[in-house]
Amino acid sequence: MTTHDRRKSFYAITILVVNCLFLQGQSIHTLTLGESIEIAKSKSYSMLKLGEDLKIAEYNLKSATSRLKTHIDMTIATPQYSETIESWKDTTGITYYYPIREVGHSGTLTINQPLPTDGNIFVQNTLSSGENLESSFRSSRLRSRIGFNQPLSSFYAYNRIRSSLKRAELDYERSNKQFKREELNLVYQVSSAYYNLLSLQRSMEIAALDLERQMEAFEISKNKYAAGLIREVDALQMEVDLAEAQNNYDIAQLNESSAKNSFKELLGLELGDSISLNSELNYQVVIIDPVMAVDLALKNRLEVREQEIQIELQKLNIKQQRANGMIEGRIDAYFEKAGVNQQAGIGFLDAISSSYSNLLDRDASYGVGLTVTIPILDWGENRAQVRAAESRLKQAHYRKEEVEREIETEVKNLIAGINSNLKRLQVLEKNVLVAEKSFEITRQRFADGDIDSQDLALERNRLNNAYTSHLRAYINYQLSLADLTRKTFYDFRTKQEVN
Repeated sequence: MTTHDRRKSFYAITILVVNCLFLQGQSIHTLTLGESIEIAKSKSYSMLKLGEDLKIAEYNLKSATSRLKTHIDMTIATPQYSETIESWKDTTGITYYYPIREVGHSGTLTINQPLPTDGNIFVQNTLSSGENLESSFRSSRLRSRIGFNQPLSSFYAYNRIRSSLKRAELDYERSNKQFKREELNLVYQVSSAYYNLLSLQRSMEIAALDLERQMEAFEISKNKYAAGLIREVDALQMEVDLAEAQNNYDIAQLNESSAKNSFKELLGLELGDSISLNSELNYQVVIIDPVMAVDLALKNRLEVREQEIQIELQKLNIKQQRANGMIEGRIDAYFEKAGVNQQAGIGFLDAISSSYSNLLDRDASYGVGLTVTIPILDWGENRAQVRAAESRLKQAHYRKEEVEREIETEVKNLIAGINSNLKRLQVLEKNVLVAEKSFEITRQRFADGDIDSQDLALERNRLNNAYTSHLRAYINYQLSLADLTRKTFYDFRTKQEVN
């Protein structure tokens, strides 16, 4: 082994050792398309943010349902200290001023039960006590009230609690479907990025194969030129072609490296991780029923359901607006017992005890009343707003029909494109086989001296174009199938709906 060869071996071993040490701190991923999609679903920032949006809608729905449950609140105000000056006027008209220093304590316990009819029943217990620090005079009060109120318009016009619950349910459904749609959009984005990286990876492999063939052709032409079998210009042309092939390979490497970083960012992987893709260009012929595809798209697409939700919301808005112009009634009722105590020189607990005794001895208080609000004249304001809401409802119906027609046209055009891409892919598969056989024959003829370097270069370009066209057709076919899954929520390759 020469000194030059030993140096080359040493450099190669050194680079290999450095690469091994560098890769020890990395995660190595050999990915299929399905694995890439699963990683993106769990790690990509877009899906993480969408997951939080879905949680927000879920919490809002829980909040709306919790409004119908019993609520208990405690309000405590202790201590409450105040120092001020009060005035008193006697029978002769003379005003006297005197300072007051007070300290008070109070607490209120409220138990409220909303009713599905927009009314509510509540129990409220209040305990308060105040002491005048100048005179040691203490006053206390204990009150217990049971109350009921009920708006009558909720029976014939608009029920706010039920409408709020309905709006929360619709919002949750919309968020859930939006999450599903964005998940399918992510699947398509990952598929597109995957096939783009696969394309660049295969382009680099094609460039490497082209470089290898060009090096072989260069060696043949160099030997022929040395033997005087070809002209110098042909040998120089082969050298230029070799440099061009080397440059194409370097560019392909750079493009692949850049695409890998973008792909890792999309998946949520560390940029230092190493990834490689399964480069087998396998595919299956998928038969698609256009009627079934259109029906699935109309059933599953969020755009249609969004318009249906808008229609339901507009109907609620019309009911609410009409209720604003109707007669409103309200029933309020309460039953209350209260006890008070006002004494000097008495402790806090004794004052409370006296208040409780007074509560037991005192007669109960109660009340019931009906309040009616009758709109007499608004110069047609509410009626105009109702008509505007009805027009918005018609707009929502028109938009729903428009969206359905757009989806039907979109799916039919997409299916036609899939079938066209499949036919082109099958034709280009045969074209690759023909181009490979033709190049082998041309290379042998060049080695035998039957043709010159220009003929070999033309045949090599034809082979490279065949590889590139086949790769592009394969990617277009796979992406169009992924797009159809995104547009119908149904995978025609596995014949399963997307959950």
